[in-house]
Formats: sequence, C-alpha cells, structure tokens
Amino acid sequence: MDRQRTPAHPHPVGLSDLLSGLGGALCSVSGDHPPGPARPRRVLLALDPEALAALTRPDVLEVVAVDGKTLRGSATAVEAAVHLLAALTPDRRLVAQVRVPAGTSEIDALAVLLDGVDLAGVVVTADALHTQADTATHLVEELHADYVLTVKRNQRTLFDQVKALPWAQAPTLGTARDRGHGRAETRTVKAIDLAGRTTFPHAVQAVRVRRHVKDLRTGDVSWTCAYAVTSLEVGQADAARGGALVRGHGGIEAWHHVKDVSLGEDACTVRCGHGPDNLVALRALALVFLGRLGQDTVPDAIRWVSYEAFSRPLDVIGLR
Repeated sequence: MDRQRTPAHPHPVGLSDLLSGLGGALCSVSGDHPPGPARPRRVLLALDPEALAALTRPDVLEVVAVDGKTLRGSATAVEAAVHLLAALTPDRRLVAQVRVPAGTSEIDALAVLLDGVDLAGVVVTADALHTQADTATHLVEELHADYVLTVKRNQRTLFDQVKALPWAQAPTLGTARDRGHGRAETRTVKAIDLAGRTTFPHAVQAVRVRRHVKDLRTGDVSWTCAYAVTSLEVGQADAARGGALVRGHGGIEAWHHVKDVSLGEDACTVRCGHGPDNLVALRALALVFLGRLGQDTVPDAIRWVSYEAFSRPLDVIGLR
C-alpha cells in the first residue's frame, strides 16, 4: 500500500512547545492582562498533529476503530474541505490521525495512519470503504492485528457471498433490547464459519446484526441487516463480541454528530496550517474529559463547567 504523508507544516512544533506555549498562556490568566487569541492560535497552527494526538493515546490498546470525517466548514471557493482519517478507541480516545491528501482516498491513507502504532493482537474495525483485500492483508500479515470489516455492496462479490449464507438456519447467539426516544429496538446477532466460502484474505467468520425497530407512537416497524467479516477465530470472538464490535463502529456516527452539534465542528471555518487537524484532536480530548463528569449529556456537562468558567475547566483537565 502506498505510504505518502501529507506535507508537514514548514515549521512544526513539538509537544513541549505546545505545553510551554499553553502553560505561559495559563499563567498569564492570573495577571492583569489576559493573553490574547494570537498566542494559542500560533501554537495550534504550527503544532505537529501527531504530537497532539499522542496526548490521548492509551498505553494499552484492545480495539481500534478507523473512521474518516470531512470538515465541511474548512472548504473555500477554490479549495476542497479538509478530510481527516482517525483511529479511535471504543471510548473515543484518539490513537492517531492523519490528513487525507486531496486527490487520494482513505484507503491510501490507512497505512500511513497506522504506521508506528503497535497493533499486535489489537482488533481493528472499519467501515465498508476499507473492506479491501490489500487492507486485510496489511492488517494481519504486516501489523499482526485482527480485523472486523463491514461488508456492503461496494464489494459486490463478497457481499453476495455473505448475504447468501444460510442465516435462517444459524442459531441466534445474542439478543439485545433497548427502548428510548420513542422507539423499541431489538438486535439479534448471528455468526457463521467462512471456511471454504470466500477468498477474502484471512476471513474466518461472517457476522450479521439484524435491527428490528418499532415506532412506539405510530406502531410502524422497520428492520435492517448489517454484515461484517472478521479474522477472529470463534474462540477469540463469539457472536456477542462480534456483534458488539460491529455496533460499536456504527456508533462513531453518533459521536461525530455530538461534535458537530455541541462543539460546532462542521461549522468551524479554520483552514490554515495544522489548525483543522489540531482542533479536531482537542475536541475529541474535550469530549473525553466532559464524559467523565457524570452528566447526562454533553450540553449538560458544558453548562456545568461554564458555571465557574475560570476554575472548573482547569479542574477538569487536572491543572489546578
């Protein structure tokens, strides 16, 4: 797979520069003249995004989800919007992040994203765009990871093979029920051994998650099926875990929605230097801290912090 990195900022700064710059700004808050916006702006435009992503990277990884996001507000009349590819833990801590160069795709950027991250024994989940033979081979043979890859019609042969499996005869190995937002939802999970049924590299099992949703107000019923293939052996992932991995990856869209609605990510028009990349990383970090406050929603957590705006933010991030 091609490994072309996005050209770096002409003068990228490291993590120590970030802490020094922001530390100086924080110290100035207690003085008579609070720092203006120019100082943190300069730091965020020049900071190497990899240094900032390292702030939230856990020491131990078990599952990593790969997903892309277009920052719509960064587009101009002559330049396309910035598109980022990120690797996240199930609790949405940022593991790594790269910018996808214009004219290329997330498929090309995935190898760059995961370069340097120790993924031995880690399960990597990704959406259907990354369900590629080369990607599966790279994950298993070069990175020594396992994968759970969504299967859709962009890989027509694989999709037809998986959909045609004898799902009706397969036992239901996991059922979950949820009720909320005016809906009642039932999810069932099945898994089938793929031995001799596909040539997709290292695929051992196929997983099907079927969602049955009833509108409690109208009584209308709908259902959908999500398919995935995985390199995990039956002993490593039963149907319940396989289903959880598939559903967990789907939850990333809800996470993006929270960032757009509560933190204004899509509305942000920053486009210079490394500014877009670093602001995305900071928003992800902010959601991690806000999620630890025990509030019901992100807006509730933001309001709680805002009630004592000069002290609670420092308490939340452990700087006071």
